[in-house]
Amino acid sequence: MKKADVELKNDKLVCVIRPDLGASILELTYLGKSVLRSINKDTVTSARQSASFALVPFSNRMSHATLKWMGTDHPLIKNNADEPHNIHGVGWQRPWTILEQGEDFLLVSYEHKADGGWPFDFDASQAIKIKDNELHQTLSITNQSNKPTPVGLGWHPYFVKRKNSSIYFEASKIWEMGDDRLPTHAVKSGGLDQLCEQLEVDHCYDGWNGQVKLIDSELSINVSSNLDRLVVYTKPGMDSVAIEPVSHVNNAINMSSNLGIDANQYGIKILNPGETINAQMTINIQQV
Repeated sequence: MKKADVELKNDKLVCVIRPDLGASILELTYLGKSVLRSINKDTVTSARQSASFALVPFSNRMSHATLKWMGTDHPLIKNNADEPHNIHGVGWQRPWTILEQGEDFLLVSYEHKADGGWPFDFDASQAIKIKDNELHQTLSITNQSNKPTPVGLGWHPYFVKRKNSSIYFEASKIWEMGDDRLPTHAVKSGGLDQLCEQLEVDHCYDGWNGQVKLIDSELSINVSSNLDRLVVYTKPGMDSVAIEPVSHVNNAINMSSNLGIDANQYGIKILNPGETINAQMTINIQQV
């Protein structure tokens, strides 16, 4: 391991984390088998190349790299190649500080001062813990600015897509996407229950019940969260499937501002100065 890597380990799980790289997870294995996608830990330079990373202070895209909030347009840095939108907030792009570390536990924090990535001050923390056959993660954010601010939380894990892998979860709606990769409208949906090999999806599911099952010939994986929306992304030929518990609809802040709708309806939380929210996710792994 590189000096910057932190390894959590028990008799079943190994989890490797890079605090200096957005506190992203570079590796998660169960009895030597990859749970999250395999990467070259020696060449990774961005959390977007990792196996999993946190989403803070929002998930997915912010349309045209501009935050529309309380009648003001806040330009944001374009951080997704040639795409016109900003994506996934700032937490994945910044180094996190280790507060506490043990053989099976890591606590890290990030203090944000308003800049071109996000115009409001906040503090965030992540707790990552392995226990028996489970990875537990908690993510929190506190508004440190002097005014109410919109926030969202989530995670972006990429799970290995083995042959005959299938995904199952329940939801009430799916958000259709336009050519600009932004949501347009929601339609009824029961969720997903199908094989992953030919699945092509890049959508946010609303009314998610907080449980996902991903199973193949080697591992049975259950993802659970206290969040009620889920982004799923994969396509034929990809060796992974992104299963992302999130608190809000894609582009929720700007969509609510444009339509004059309360942002809470789309899952955005409005934090007053000093207020905190948190999210939890657990990945349970078993052999088939």
